[in-house]
Amino acid sequence: MRASSKSTDTPLQPCDEWIDALDLESFRSDIANLGKTLSAQQGPADLAHLRKMIFWSNALTFCGLISTPFLPVWTCVPAILLSLGVTSRWTMIAHHTCHGGYDKSGDSRYNRFTFGVGSLWRRALDWFDWFLPEAWNVEHNQLHHYKLGETTDPDLLERNMLENRIDDNVLRKYAVVAFIIMSWKWWYYAPNTFKVLRAREMRKTNPAALSQEMKRVDLEQPLVLTALLSAASHVPRFVSIVDFLARVMLPFLIYRFVLLPAIPLYVAHTLGRVFSVSTLSTCSYATCVLHFVLADVLANIHSFIIIATNHCGNDMYRFATPCRFGSGTFYLRQVVSSANFSAGTDVIDFFHGFLNYQVEHHLWPNLSMLSYQKAMPKVKAICKKHGVPYVQENVLTRMGKTVDIMLGNTSMRVYPRDREFGSK
Repeated sequence: MRASSKSTDTPLQPCDEWIDALDLESFRSDIANLGKTLSAQQGPADLAHLRKMIFWSNALTFCGLISTPFLPVWTCVPAILLSLGVTSRWTMIAHHTCHGGYDKSGDSRYNRFTFGVGSLWRRALDWFDWFLPEAWNVEHNQLHHYKLGETTDPDLLERNMLENRIDDNVLRKYAVVAFIIMSWKWWYYAPNTFKVLRAREMRKTNPAALSQEMKRVDLEQPLVLTALLSAASHVPRFVSIVDFLARVMLPFLIYRFVLLPAIPLYVAHTLGRVFSVSTLSTCSYATCVLHFVLADVLANIHSFIIIATNHCGNDMYRFATPCRFGSGTFYLRQVVSSANFSAGTDVIDFFHGFLNYQVEHHLWPNLSMLSYQKAMPKVKAICKKHGVPYVQENVLTRMGKTVDIMLGNTSMRVYPRDREFGSK
Protein backbone atom coordinates (compact mmCIF):
# COMPACT_ATOMS: atom_id res chain seq x y z
CA MET A 1 0.00 0.00 0.00
CA ARG A 2 1.73 3.13 -1.17
CA ALA A 3 1.25 6.34 0.81
CA SER A 4 0.77 8.55 -2.20
CA SER A 5 0.39 12.33 -2.07
CA LYS A 6 -2.58 11.92 -4.45
CA SER A 7 -4.61 10.62 -1.52
CA THR A 8 -4.52 13.95 0.31
CA ASP A 9 -4.59 17.66 -0.35
CA THR A 10 -2.29 18.50 2.55
CA PRO A 11 1.21 19.47 1.35
CA LEU A 12 4.22 18.03 3.16
CA GLN A 13 7.17 19.82 4.67
CA PRO A 14 10.47 19.07 2.88
CA CYS A 15 11.64 16.97 5.84
CA ASP A 16 8.52 14.79 5.50
CA GLU A 17 8.53 14.24 1.75
CA TRP A 18 9.91 10.71 2.16
CA ILE A 19 6.49 9.71 3.52
CA ASP A 20 4.73 9.96 0.16
CA ALA A 21 7.41 7.84 -1.51
CA LEU A 22 7.10 5.03 1.04
CA ASP A 23 5.58 1.68 0.12
CA LEU A 24 4.32 0.92 3.62
CA GLU A 25 3.30 -2.68 2.96
CA SER A 26 6.64 -3.56 1.39
CA PHE A 27 8.44 -1.98 4.34
CA ARG A 28 6.27 -3.95 6.76
CA SER A 29 7.00 -7.20 4.96
CA ASP A 30 10.77 -6.67 5.00
CA ILE A 31 10.80 -5.82 8.72
CA ALA A 32 8.48 -8.69 9.69
CA ASN A 33 10.52 -11.24 7.72
CA LEU A 34 13.77 -10.08 9.30
CA GLY A 35 12.22 -10.42 12.75
CA LYS A 36 11.23 -14.02 12.04
CA THR A 37 14.74 -14.81 10.81
CA LEU A 38 16.39 -13.29 13.88
CA SER A 39 14.06 -15.12 16.24
CA ALA A 40 14.76 -18.46 14.54
CA GLN A 41 18.51 -17.90 14.87
CA GLN A 42 18.47 -17.45 18.65
CA GLY A 43 20.03 -20.22 20.73
CA PRO A 44 22.77 -21.08 23.24
CA ALA A 45 24.96 -18.16 22.14
CA ASP A 46 22.31 -15.70 23.31
CA LEU A 47 22.15 -17.23 26.78
CA ALA A 48 25.96 -17.28 26.98
CA HIS A 49 26.01 -13.61 26.03
CA LEU A 50 23.41 -12.80 28.71
CA ARG A 51 25.47 -14.60 31.33
CA LYS A 52 28.55 -12.63 30.31
CA MET A 53 26.65 -9.36 30.83
CA ILE A 54 25.38 -10.66 34.19
CA PHE A 55 28.95 -11.45 35.24
CA TRP A 56 30.13 -7.95 34.30
CA SER A 57 27.23 -6.38 36.18
CA ASN A 58 27.71 -8.50 39.28
CA ALA A 59 31.48 -7.95 39.27
CA LEU A 60 31.03 -4.18 39.25
CA THR A 61 28.49 -4.39 42.07
CA PHE A 62 30.78 -6.64 44.15
CA CYS A 63 33.81 -4.39 43.66
CA GLY A 64 31.78 -1.34 44.58
CA LEU A 65 30.35 -3.06 47.64
CA ILE A 66 33.63 -4.25 49.14
CA SER A 67 35.43 -0.95 48.45
CA THR A 68 32.95 1.28 50.31
CA PRO A 69 34.69 1.07 53.73
CA PHE A 70 38.17 1.61 52.30
CA LEU A 71 37.77 4.70 50.12
CA PRO A 72 36.49 8.17 51.02
CA VAL A 73 33.28 9.33 49.39
CA TRP A 74 35.01 12.05 47.39
CA THR A 75 36.86 9.48 45.28
CA CYS A 76 33.49 8.41 43.79
CA VAL A 77 35.00 5.04 42.86
CA PRO A 78 32.68 2.81 44.93
CA ALA A 79 29.69 4.95 43.94
CA ILE A 80 30.51 4.68 40.22
CA LEU A 81 30.93 0.91 40.45
CA LEU A 82 27.69 0.49 42.42
CA SER A 83 25.88 2.79 40.02
CA LEU A 84 27.02 0.82 36.99
CA GLY A 85 25.94 -2.38 38.70
CA VAL A 86 22.40 -1.24 39.46
CA THR A 87 21.92 0.45 36.08
CA SER A 88 23.15 -2.53 34.08
CA ARG A 89 20.98 -4.86 36.16
CA TRP A 90 17.95 -2.86 35.03
CA THR A 91 18.70 -1.81 31.48
CA MET A 92 20.16 -5.09 30.24
CA ILE A 93 19.30 -8.06 32.43
CA ALA A 94 15.85 -7.12 33.75
CA HIS A 95 14.79 -5.15 30.69
CA HIS A 96 15.37 -7.83 28.10
CA THR A 97 14.32 -10.68 30.39
CA CYS A 98 11.01 -9.01 31.24
CA HIS A 99 10.33 -8.59 27.52
CA GLY A 100 10.74 -12.32 26.98
CA GLY A 101 14.08 -12.15 25.20
CA TYR A 102 15.29 -15.27 27.02
CA ASP A 103 12.05 -17.20 27.54
CA LYS A 104 13.29 -19.98 25.26
CA SER A 105 16.92 -19.86 26.40
CA GLY A 106 16.71 -22.98 28.55
CA ASP A 107 17.30 -21.13 31.83
CA SER A 108 13.96 -20.84 33.63
CA ARG A 109 15.19 -18.08 35.92
CA TYR A 110 15.27 -15.63 33.01
CA ASN A 111 11.65 -16.00 32.04
CA ARG A 112 9.36 -12.99 31.80
CA PHE A 113 6.61 -14.61 33.88
CA THR A 114 8.83 -15.34 36.90
CA PHE A 115 11.74 -12.88 36.86
CA GLY A 116 11.45 -10.47 39.78
CA VAL A 117 7.70 -10.93 40.21
CA GLY A 118 5.32 -12.68 42.57
CA SER A 119 6.99 -11.99 45.91
CA LEU A 120 9.40 -9.69 47.72
CA TRP A 121 11.92 -12.54 47.69
CA ARG A 122 11.84 -12.81 43.88
CA ARG A 123 12.16 -9.05 43.62
CA ALA A 124 15.18 -9.00 45.96
CA LEU A 125 16.78 -11.99 44.25
CA ASP A 126 16.27 -10.99 40.62
CA TRP A 127 15.79 -7.25 40.33
CA PHE A 128 15.58 -4.87 43.27
CA ASP A 129 15.07 -1.24 42.28
CA TRP A 130 12.94 1.74 43.24
CA PHE A 131 9.93 0.47 41.28
CA LEU A 132 8.03 -2.80 41.21
CA PRO A 133 8.88 -5.20 38.37
CA GLU A 134 5.14 -5.87 37.99
CA ALA A 135 4.52 -2.13 37.58
CA TRP A 136 7.34 -1.84 35.06
CA ASN A 137 5.91 -4.74 33.05
CA VAL A 138 2.61 -2.90 32.65
CA GLU A 139 3.85 0.65 32.14
CA HIS A 140 6.82 -0.10 29.90
CA ASN A 141 6.26 -3.46 28.22
CA GLN A 142 2.58 -2.96 27.48
CA LEU A 143 1.73 0.75 27.37
CA HIS A 144 4.95 2.38 26.20
CA HIS A 145 5.83 -0.22 23.58
CA TYR A 146 2.34 -0.36 22.07
CA LYS A 147 1.72 3.41 22.21
CA LEU A 148 5.14 4.70 21.18
CA GLY A 149 5.09 8.34 20.18
CA GLU A 150 1.34 8.68 20.79
CA THR A 151 -0.16 11.25 23.12
CA THR A 152 -1.11 8.36 25.42
CA ASP A 153 2.45 7.02 25.64
CA PRO A 154 3.25 7.24 29.39
CA ASP A 155 6.89 8.02 28.56
CA LEU A 156 6.17 10.91 26.18
CA LEU A 157 8.53 13.45 27.73
CA GLU A 158 7.15 16.37 25.74
CA ARG A 159 3.74 15.94 27.41
CA ASN A 160 5.09 15.01 30.84
CA MET A 161 7.21 18.17 30.91
CA LEU A 162 4.45 20.49 29.69
CA GLU A 163 4.39 22.73 32.78
CA ASN A 164 8.14 23.19 32.64
CA ARG A 165 8.11 23.83 28.90
CA ILE A 166 5.71 26.77 29.26
CA ASP A 167 7.27 28.20 32.44
CA ASP A 168 8.54 31.78 31.98
CA ASN A 169 11.19 31.46 34.69
CA VAL A 170 14.31 30.23 32.91
CA LEU A 171 16.32 29.49 36.06
CA ARG A 172 13.47 27.47 37.52
CA LYS A 173 13.14 25.50 34.27
CA TYR A 174 16.81 24.51 34.37
CA ALA A 175 16.58 23.68 38.08
CA VAL A 176 13.59 21.39 37.44
CA VAL A 177 15.44 19.60 34.65
CA ALA A 178 18.51 19.10 36.85
CA PHE A 179 16.40 17.77 39.74
CA ILE A 180 14.52 15.33 37.51
CA ILE A 181 17.71 13.95 35.98
CA MET A 182 19.18 13.27 39.44
CA SER A 183 16.04 11.83 41.05
CA TRP A 184 13.68 10.58 38.35
CA LYS A 185 13.62 6.90 39.31
CA TRP A 186 12.24 7.46 42.82
CA TRP A 187 10.52 10.81 42.35
CA TYR A 188 8.70 10.11 39.08
CA TYR A 189 9.09 6.56 37.82
CA ALA A 190 8.31 4.61 40.99
CA PRO A 191 4.95 6.32 41.74
CA ASN A 192 3.92 6.66 38.10
CA THR A 193 4.48 3.00 37.24
CA PHE A 194 2.67 2.04 40.45
CA LYS A 195 -0.28 4.20 39.40
CA VAL A 196 -0.46 2.32 36.11
CA LEU A 197 -0.27 -1.03 37.91
CA ARG A 198 -3.05 -0.04 40.32
CA ALA A 199 -5.24 1.03 37.40
CA ARG A 200 -4.70 -2.39 35.84
CA GLU A 201 -5.56 -4.09 39.14
CA MET A 202 -8.69 -1.94 39.51
CA ARG A 203 -9.76 -2.85 35.98
CA LYS A 204 -9.84 -6.49 37.09
CA THR A 205 -11.32 -6.11 40.58
CA ASN A 206 -13.52 -3.00 40.45
CA PRO A 207 -13.99 -1.66 36.90
CA ALA A 208 -16.94 0.54 37.94
CA ALA A 209 -14.83 2.41 40.49
CA LEU A 210 -12.04 2.81 37.96
CA SER A 211 -14.49 4.24 35.43
CA GLN A 212 -15.72 6.77 37.96
CA GLU A 213 -12.18 7.76 38.87
CA MET A 214 -11.28 8.25 35.20
CA LYS A 215 -14.03 10.87 35.02
CA ARG A 216 -12.55 12.71 38.00
CA VAL A 217 -8.85 12.73 37.14
CA ASP A 218 -6.66 12.43 34.06
CA LEU A 219 -4.87 9.10 34.44
CA GLU A 220 -2.39 10.08 31.76
CA GLN A 221 -1.08 12.93 33.89
CA PRO A 222 2.24 11.82 35.41
CA LEU A 223 2.18 11.05 39.13
CA VAL A 224 5.23 12.18 41.11
CA LEU A 225 6.18 11.43 44.71
CA THR A 226 5.56 14.96 46.01
CA ALA A 227 2.01 14.92 44.64
CA LEU A 228 1.38 11.52 46.19
CA LEU A 229 2.73 12.59 49.59
CA SER A 230 0.67 15.77 49.58
CA ALA A 231 -2.49 13.97 48.40
CA ALA A 232 -2.88 16.38 45.49
CA SER A 233 -6.30 16.58 43.85
CA HIS A 234 -5.14 14.85 40.67
CA VAL A 235 -3.90 11.75 42.53
CA PRO A 236 -6.24 8.80 41.82
CA ARG A 237 -8.03 7.55 44.91
CA PHE A 238 -6.96 3.98 44.21
CA VAL A 239 -3.29 4.95 44.72
CA SER A 240 -2.63 4.87 48.47
CA ILE A 241 0.55 6.39 49.88
CA VAL A 242 0.67 3.66 52.55
CA ASP A 243 0.29 0.93 49.92
CA PHE A 244 2.90 2.59 47.72
CA LEU A 245 5.46 2.91 50.50
CA ALA A 246 4.87 -0.62 51.78
CA ARG A 247 4.89 -2.37 48.40
CA VAL A 248 7.31 -0.26 46.43
CA MET A 249 9.70 2.18 48.09
CA LEU A 250 10.37 1.15 51.67
CA PRO A 251 11.57 -2.42 50.92
CA PHE A 252 14.16 -1.11 48.47
CA LEU A 253 15.13 1.86 50.65
CA ILE A 254 15.74 -0.36 53.68
CA TYR A 255 17.65 -2.92 51.63
CA ARG A 256 19.77 -0.47 49.67
CA PHE A 257 20.53 2.22 52.23
CA VAL A 258 20.27 0.45 55.60
CA LEU A 259 21.09 -3.25 55.28
CA LEU A 260 23.47 -3.39 52.32
CA PRO A 261 25.96 -0.76 53.59
CA ALA A 262 26.30 -2.77 56.82
CA ILE A 263 27.76 -5.77 54.98
CA PRO A 264 31.08 -4.23 53.83
CA LEU A 265 31.31 -2.38 57.16
CA TYR A 266 31.07 -5.66 59.08
CA VAL A 267 33.70 -7.23 56.82
CA ALA A 268 36.04 -4.26 57.31
CA HIS A 269 35.64 -4.31 61.09
CA THR A 270 36.24 -8.06 61.17
CA LEU A 271 39.41 -7.74 59.11
CA GLY A 272 40.53 -4.85 61.31
CA ARG A 273 40.21 -6.95 64.45
CA VAL A 274 41.81 -10.03 62.93
CA PHE A 275 44.81 -8.19 61.49
CA SER A 276 44.91 -5.40 64.10
CA VAL A 277 44.42 -2.66 61.49
CA SER A 278 42.91 0.29 63.32
CA THR A 279 41.85 2.14 60.14
CA LEU A 280 39.63 -0.79 59.21
CA SER A 281 38.08 -1.34 62.62
CA THR A 282 37.05 2.33 62.83
CA CYS A 283 35.34 2.59 59.43
CA SER A 284 32.16 4.66 59.55
CA TYR A 285 28.69 3.29 58.74
CA ALA A 286 27.70 6.79 57.63
CA THR A 287 30.50 6.76 55.05
CA CYS A 288 29.24 3.48 53.61
CA VAL A 289 25.71 4.86 53.41
CA LEU A 290 26.93 8.01 51.66
CA HIS A 291 28.62 5.86 49.01
CA PHE A 292 25.25 4.25 48.28
CA VAL A 293 23.43 7.59 48.22
CA LEU A 294 25.95 9.01 45.76
CA ALA A 295 25.67 5.81 43.68
CA ASP A 296 21.92 6.32 43.49
CA VAL A 297 22.32 9.86 42.21
CA LEU A 298 24.82 8.68 39.60
CA ALA A 299 22.53 5.80 38.59
CA ASN A 300 19.69 8.26 38.07
CA ILE A 301 21.86 10.48 35.88
CA HIS A 302 23.33 7.59 33.88
CA SER A 303 20.00 5.86 33.34
CA PHE A 304 18.30 9.12 32.36
CA ILE A 305 20.96 9.80 29.72
CA ILE A 306 20.58 6.38 28.11
CA ILE A 307 16.79 5.96 28.57
CA ALA A 308 14.96 9.30 28.35
CA THR A 309 16.85 10.24 25.19
CA ASN A 310 15.67 7.19 23.22
CA HIS A 311 12.45 8.73 21.92
CA CYS A 312 12.93 12.45 22.43
CA GLY A 313 14.12 15.25 20.18
CA ASN A 314 12.92 17.54 17.42
CA ASP A 315 13.72 14.83 14.84
CA MET A 316 11.51 12.21 16.52
CA TYR A 317 7.94 11.86 15.24
CA ARG A 318 4.83 12.11 17.41
CA PHE A 319 1.54 10.44 16.38
CA ALA A 320 -2.08 11.31 17.10
CA THR A 321 -3.88 7.98 16.82
CA PRO A 322 -3.27 4.38 17.95
CA CYS A 323 -2.35 1.62 15.52
CA ARG A 324 -2.44 -2.17 15.31
CA PHE A 325 0.58 -4.17 16.44
CA GLY A 326 2.47 -5.66 13.49
CA SER A 327 0.94 -3.29 10.94
CA GLY A 328 3.00 -1.22 8.55
CA THR A 329 2.49 1.98 10.51
CA PHE A 330 3.37 0.17 13.76
CA TYR A 331 6.76 -0.86 12.41
CA LEU A 332 7.29 2.57 10.90
CA ARG A 333 6.59 4.29 14.22
CA GLN A 334 9.16 2.15 16.01
CA VAL A 335 11.82 3.44 13.62
CA VAL A 336 10.95 7.12 13.23
CA SER A 337 10.11 7.61 16.92
CA SER A 338 13.32 5.96 18.20
CA ALA A 339 16.97 6.99 18.24
CA ASN A 340 20.03 4.74 18.43
CA PHE A 341 23.44 5.61 19.87
CA SER A 342 27.00 4.50 19.16
CA ALA A 343 27.08 0.71 19.09
CA GLY A 344 28.81 -2.43 17.91
CA THR A 345 30.89 -3.98 20.71
CA ASP A 346 29.95 -5.48 24.07
CA VAL A 347 31.95 -2.83 25.96
CA ILE A 348 30.30 0.10 24.19
CA ASP A 349 26.90 -1.55 24.40
CA PHE A 350 27.31 -2.39 28.10
CA PHE A 351 27.81 1.24 29.10
CA HIS A 352 24.76 2.17 27.01
CA GLY A 353 22.78 -0.59 28.74
CA PHE A 354 22.13 -2.08 25.27
CA LEU A 355 19.63 0.75 24.88
CA ASN A 356 21.68 1.99 21.94
CA TYR A 357 19.69 -0.49 19.80
CA GLN A 358 16.37 1.19 20.54
CA VAL A 359 15.08 1.01 16.97
CA GLU A 360 15.67 -2.73 16.77
CA HIS A 361 14.38 -3.33 20.28
CA HIS A 362 11.10 -1.56 19.55
CA LEU A 363 10.64 -3.47 16.31
CA TRP A 364 11.06 -6.81 18.12
CA PRO A 365 10.92 -6.36 21.92
CA ASN A 366 11.19 -10.08 22.64
CA LEU A 367 14.63 -10.66 21.10
CA SER A 368 17.93 -10.99 22.93
CA MET A 369 20.68 -8.38 23.24
CA LEU A 370 22.89 -10.37 20.90
CA SER A 371 20.14 -10.40 18.28
CA TYR A 372 20.01 -6.60 18.31
CA GLN A 373 23.71 -6.42 17.53
CA LYS A 374 23.09 -8.67 14.53
CA ALA A 375 19.96 -6.78 13.49
CA MET A 376 21.27 -3.21 13.37
CA PRO A 377 23.06 -3.30 9.98
CA LYS A 378 20.17 -5.20 8.42
CA VAL A 379 17.57 -2.72 9.70
CA LYS A 380 19.68 0.16 8.45
CA ALA A 381 19.75 -1.44 5.01
CA ILE A 382 15.96 -1.90 4.96
CA CYS A 383 15.39 1.71 6.01
CA LYS A 384 17.80 2.94 3.34
CA LYS A 385 16.03 0.82 0.73
CA HIS A 386 12.65 2.34 1.61
CA GLY A 387 13.84 5.87 2.32
CA VAL A 388 12.82 5.73 6.00
CA PRO A 389 14.85 7.99 8.34
CA TYR A 390 17.09 5.98 10.68
CA VAL A 391 18.55 8.12 13.49
CA GLN A 392 21.80 7.12 15.17
CA GLU A 393 23.83 9.70 17.07
CA ASN A 394 26.16 10.06 20.04
CA VAL A 395 24.19 9.70 23.28
CA LEU A 396 25.32 13.14 24.52
CA THR A 397 24.02 14.71 21.31
CA ARG A 398 20.69 13.04 21.99
CA MET A 399 20.84 14.27 25.58
CA GLY A 400 21.12 17.85 24.33
CA LYS A 401 18.07 17.38 22.11
CA THR A 402 16.16 15.86 25.02
CA VAL A 403 16.94 18.78 27.34
CA ASP A 404 15.76 21.17 24.61
CA ILE A 405 12.40 19.37 24.62
CA MET A 406 12.22 19.50 28.42
CA LEU A 407 12.93 23.24 28.41
CA GLY A 408 10.49 23.97 25.61
CA ASN A 409 13.20 25.19 23.23
CA THR A 410 12.12 22.67 20.60
CA SER A 411 9.19 20.32 20.00
CA MET A 412 8.68 16.83 18.62
CA ARG A 413 8.00 16.47 14.92
CA VAL A 414 4.32 15.85 14.22
CA TYR A 415 3.64 13.05 11.75
CA PRO A 416 1.01 14.12 9.18
CA ARG A 417 -2.22 12.69 10.53
CA ASP A 418 -3.70 11.99 7.11
CA ARG A 419 -0.69 9.78 6.30
CA GLU A 420 -0.51 7.81 9.55
CA PHE A 421 -1.95 4.68 7.94
CA GLY A 422 -0.71 5.16 4.40
CA SER A 423 -3.12 5.82 1.54
CA LYS A 424 -6.83 5.44 2.12
